[in-house]
Amino acid sequence: MRTTWKLQDAKARFSKIVEDALKIGPQFVTRRGQKAVVIVSVEDYEELISNKPSLKEFLLNCPKMGNDFELERQKDFPRSIEF
Repeated sequence: MRTTWKLQDAKARFSKIVEDALKIGPQFVTRRGQKAVVIVSVEDYEELISNKPSLKEFLLNCPKMGNDFELERQKDFPRSIEF
């Protein structure tokens, strides 16, 4: 089935696009040959937005480094700077 629609066709067949979004999945609408919007079901949309933790939650849930973790720095020579 079709999943990409020109804007003009999308306007004329909006009910069909909504039906396809519910049954098949996301429907892309293009404007001037470029993808502009996606029509998705409410269920798909809510799944997309609900699974993302906030930045704060993400950082707080990162694996913790233990006390025995040591960071070793490379012992490269500094670069020379000409004046």
